[in-house]
Amino acid sequence: MTWLDVPADHPFGITNLPYGVFSTADSAPRVGVRIGDFVLDASAVAALGGDPGDGPALAPAWAEPTLNAFLAMGHEVWTVARTWLTDVVTNEVHAEAVRPHLIPIEHVTMHLPIAVADYVDFYASEHHATNVGRLFRPDSEPLTPNWKHLPIGYHGRSGTVVVSGADVIRPSGQRKPPTEPAPVFGPSVRLDIEAELGFIVGGATELGSPVSVADADEHLFGVVLLNDWSARDLQAWEYVPLGPFLGKSFATTIAPWVITTEALRAARVPLPGQTDPTPLPYLQGESTDDGAGTAYGLDITYEVEWNGTVVTRPPYRSMYWSPAQMVAHMTVNGATLRDGDLFGSGTISGPNEDERGSFLELSWGGQNPVTLDDGSTRTFLEDGDTVVLRATAPGPDGTTISLGECVGTIRPAR
Repeated sequence: MTWLDVPADHPFGITNLPYGVFSTADSAPRVGVRIGDFVLDASAVAALGGDPGDGPALAPAWAEPTLNAFLAMGHEVWTVARTWLTDVVTNEVHAEAVRPHLIPIEHVTMHLPIAVADYVDFYASEHHATNVGRLFRPDSEPLTPNWKHLPIGYHGRSGTVVVSGADVIRPSGQRKPPTEPAPVFGPSVRLDIEAELGFIVGGATELGSPVSVADADEHLFGVVLLNDWSARDLQAWEYVPLGPFLGKSFATTIAPWVITTEALRAARVPLPGQTDPTPLPYLQGESTDDGAGTAYGLDITYEVEWNGTVVTRPPYRSMYWSPAQMVAHMTVNGATLRDGDLFGSGTISGPNEDERGSFLELSWGGQNPVTLDDGSTRTFLEDGDTVVLRATAPGPDGTTISLGECVGTIRPAR
């Protein structure tokens, strides 16, 4: 229970407590924690004198305009902080002092929660990879020979990660229409989304020090909704032989609220199965008491809304590769983790047509238009279109945890 007037079934209740960066009309950005329909000014409350633990003080880190300083403190401090925050909002003794530092959600502006260090995007859904393979390489096997041996990924552009609500400018670039003898230049005409889960990393590592699957949770601070906007016509022309570049680097949108890994513990599930082939030893997980293992999946259900119409509900639990395996593979060559690293899961697609996490798949390459509630049809994004990602996960004791919203509107090319 909590001394706040927050219903037990609120999706931002005491079992959630996500972190974000907010400001008000008369204040600078700083770290906040959402509880119900309020934002707790974390640094102000920590400065009251109840700052927990014997380690680094939290108030200065939470007064920063990003979460990076807090991420640098590491897993043990994250755990202490969450325990303390839970006590702050549940123990009546704190009510009088804390209440003035609760700000109604409608009075705040949300900002990008981290200064993004490195950004990597993976390709972890077998269903998505199979669909895209059939569309892009119809005369070949849909999965490349390496796909079930390692989590495929590419390095993206961290400087174009934006927070939910920011407009997305239609990108321009080279594309090669099948009817043209040579490439042309201009705005993308096959602009798409990818519904993904983003993972935020803390606890920086040294160069040359791999992180194992078993130790990955020490660095996985939390998750955000992520939309990897994709210009499919630019991508199709440029991706051979080195993979995505301009078709992806123009914008990536993330939600403002970072749901902690600890808050999602009840959502852990076993992976669908990795037996044919069995991954190499460095990608194998260990058993755990909850049955999910250290290479766990997550029971998160998405919905994708296109101009007010929910067009698909991708299930994250169907993903082939675990976030812990992604961390292990990303560092196995000695590459570092940095505070504020962000990596995406890749498009989340399930086995059914109404579970596809991109419009490329939903419209099957533009062949099957999607009908919206207003009667209009779409294959790819048009200027003025708005896309909203939402997701929920099971919490402890039958609660539901919200991951918030990730919103973007397409604006014309410049």
